[in-house]
Amino acid sequence: MTLPIAEAIAHEKSTQGKNAKVLIVSLHHPELMRGGAQQVCYELFQGLKQDPGIEPILLASTDAAYPALYKSGACITGFDGRNNEFLFLSTEYDTLWHKAGSPRLIEAFADFLETIQPDVVHFHHFLTFGVNLLALARKVLPNAKLVFTFHEFLGICDARGHMVRLTDHSLCSHASPVRCHQCFPERSPEHFLMRQIWFKRHFDEVDVFTCPSQFMIDRYAAWGIDRKKLLHIANGQADCSRGIKLPVPAGPKRRFGFFGQMIDVKGIQIILRAVALLRAQGFTNFTVELNGDNLRYATPIVREEIETFLAEEEKLPYAQRIVQNNGSYQVDQLASRMARIDWSIVPSLWEEAFGLVVSEAWMFRRPVICSNVGGLAERVTNEVNGLHFQIGDPHALAAVMQRACTEADLWERLSAAIPQPPSVTKMVSEYRGAYGLADETPSGLPDH
Repeated sequence: MTLPIAEAIAHEKSTQGKNAKVLIVSLHHPELMRGGAQQVCYELFQGLKQDPGIEPILLASTDAAYPALYKSGACITGFDGRNNEFLFLSTEYDTLWHKAGSPRLIEAFADFLETIQPDVVHFHHFLTFGVNLLALARKVLPNAKLVFTFHEFLGICDARGHMVRLTDHSLCSHASPVRCHQCFPERSPEHFLMRQIWFKRHFDEVDVFTCPSQFMIDRYAAWGIDRKKLLHIANGQADCSRGIKLPVPAGPKRRFGFFGQMIDVKGIQIILRAVALLRAQGFTNFTVELNGDNLRYATPIVREEIETFLAEEEKLPYAQRIVQNNGSYQVDQLASRMARIDWSIVPSLWEEAFGLVVSEAWMFRRPVICSNVGGLAERVTNEVNGLHFQIGDPHALAAVMQRACTEADLWERLSAAIPQPPSVTKMVSEYRGAYGLADETPSGLPDH
């Protein structure tokens, strides 16, 4: 940590009252790298700032995607001149064991903890930081409350934490040394046994774990985490509708939309295959709008499939096109993009932990059509406020899409039953409880 940062923290410490300090450790800053985990983390940070009894500090990681942010000799720097927002300049990260490998970074993190002396250290991930920083935080701050939020299953599964088998792309219900060896045949079963021991050793330092869905709690409890330490706290989100009530077009609801990252497990290719099936059957009176980015992170085979489909679509006369690629979007653009659709399709190929895109669709009263597994199936109730289809099956999705276009009053019935998405206010209140600060919860926090 550079001296100016240490001096800035010391000055803030001397001028602040005795509010509880909460250090929030985030995988990336959402303004540098978009993603659900970092968006939730930043929403929590902003919500805690409205609490007069808490002083939140954000430490967000960055990586080689922004080389100009790295300064010679620096490990932790301020972020864009903002109060209590800092960047962890991740280097030498060990992706095999998910540990911090740089002695300078480890020392800087310990120094950062000692300088700010937080009452709570809340990790929203270990990726880019290192799971070994959990034990370091406990060593430096033996009396602090250590909280960890799971956003997927990376502690259990080394296949990006998605628990999708690399052998046949089927869902994986549990990990074992042999099963994991089958996905990574170059690694021995003993490696995965040691991996499990390694992760559990550091997770043992955590006081409270939170999961955004109940099925995640069950999965981690089955893996070996004490169920008494696992809390269900839904991912709250500021109302991105900003009070805008989109008009409901008359007649059939034939406009579908996808929102999210254009990578393999998000399943955008399933939508395109469903479109091809419906087109082959002569059913073409509908549209699909794609809203997202990060196609460069898809595997080559999936990226080629998506790019080829979109290129062929562009060759068609405009009146014959079904799929429109709108590209990436910011939160303040959601209203205009949601106004162009009736249904939000979430075709994920893994058991999503929560699905922020569900909340975004619900804020605009758009019913969700989603895969029938995991956090999506837990949130979206089939035939009540949305529709399910068999995960990964373009035929099943095509059938649901055709039904959505043709069944009278289906959209109106499902839209009317959409619940209010979890708010930032509720999330802040529940995390206060997880932090051991529930008795001081102020009333009337604004849901910014």
